Amino acid sequence: MASPVRVAVIGSGPAGIYAAEALVKQTDGDVRVDVFDRLPTPYGLVRYGVAPDHKSIKSIARYLQKVLENPAVRFFGCVELGRDISRADLLECYDAVVYSTGAMVDRHMRVPGEDLPGSIAATDFVNWYCGHPDAADHAFDLSVEEVAVIGVGNVAVDVVRILAKTAGELRETDVPEQVIEALSRSRVKRVHMIGRRGPAQAKFTTKEARELGELPNASIHVSAEDMELDPASAELAEKDRKVGGNIKVLRSWTEDPGAGRPRHIDVRFWRAPAEILGTDRVEGLRLEKTRLDETGRVTGTGEFETLPVGMVLRSVGYQSVPLEGVPFDERSYTVPNEGGRIIGPDGSPVPREYVAGWIKRGPSGVVGTNKSDAAETVRNLLEDLGGAETGPKRNIEELLEARGLPVVTYDDWLKLDAAEIALAQSLDRGERVKLARWEAMTSACRGGE
Repeated sequence: MASPVRVAVIGSGPAGIYAAEALVKQTDGDVRVDVFDRLPTPYGLVRYGVAPDHKSIKSIARYLQKVLENPAVRFFGCVELGRDISRADLLECYDAVVYSTGAMVDRHMRVPGEDLPGSIAATDFVNWYCGHPDAADHAFDLSVEEVAVIGVGNVAVDVVRILAKTAGELRETDVPEQVIEALSRSRVKRVHMIGRRGPAQAKFTTKEARELGELPNASIHVSAEDMELDPASAELAEKDRKVGGNIKVLRSWTEDPGAGRPRHIDVRFWRAPAEILGTDRVEGLRLEKTRLDETGRVTGTGEFETLPVGMVLRSVGYQSVPLEGVPFDERSYTVPNEGGRIIGPDGSPVPREYVAGWIKRGPSGVVGTNKSDAAETVRNLLEDLGGAETGPKRNIEELLEARGLPVVTYDDWLKLDAAEIALAQSLDRGERVKLARWEAMTSACRGGE
């Protein structure tokens, strides 16, 4: 009788865990799935990307938890591909490998001054307020009064909302205590959210936009001039429910917001960053007014304006990074694939290696999109393996033990989970407060030793 199929999944975010779930379901449990992550915590962007005040979305973690608790699935935290284990190790220990490492870095704007202190990738700021250990000791100068957020997608909206909220409004969330302390000292009074295109091309959802207009301590405004729609955009607003919903919300912000609230959000369309100004740090942002040409592409008008901002946060898209030894398309920043099957330089499928999630299709869709995406990959994986006899040549536990790696198991993660819940209770702060520093997290995984 053939042994159960053994599959390694690299990445424990939604894409990886949905792949593990699909493997269990499509084999009726006759499978062994090991999910690896370089962090001691599972759930990826559900833990470190979803805004802390979006508790309903974060509750998806409870669904993902059930997958990790299946007897056919194991979690291996603090194991990094390329540092602790190699691609060759995985292929020696497993029948197949699914890479689901996501899109981990921001795209650059490629404008002068982008490298000045105070010019920051939005993911760094998001990682900081979401308690990612890589960003636990990052410092952001919140003593400035004006900040620019470049981008009009949901991540940009999240960043604007966090900057516009008071620390008190975030106390019931899982934001780390040191972040709450830093936000309580913030002197930010005005946040500019800037889009290169017009309101009909904004990428945020209507629900996210509506939240900005409901903040009790921040007013919001967009100019009537920016809301003028060309015929194509007006037609799009009529046909597309999301675009129409966005336009309706945005138009409600064209009235003078008046004074009385401590913070203000200024939404600006038809502006492209031309230069970040400053000598030793960010002192301003030069914008060029834009329009759409006959082909629908954004073009500059030659008109400029300068905002006196002290910090610039860019949120203009994300991209995956190459995995050692795995084919990678430098144009799309994805692994070349057909239905999740990795395609090699010669145009043929690479045996036993697959992808799921953003590294497969690019940074698109919502959390739930990863479920059907992973199911497709798994169907093709199992079809390729067919009824072949299985039996990897090496045992992963022996390999990890031989290298002396301090692996975090699922039970270890539950100790960290319990420690964060206990911390929230001790601080009288909601359901949990994240531990963000590596030392505190690994100590909690050991039971506080």
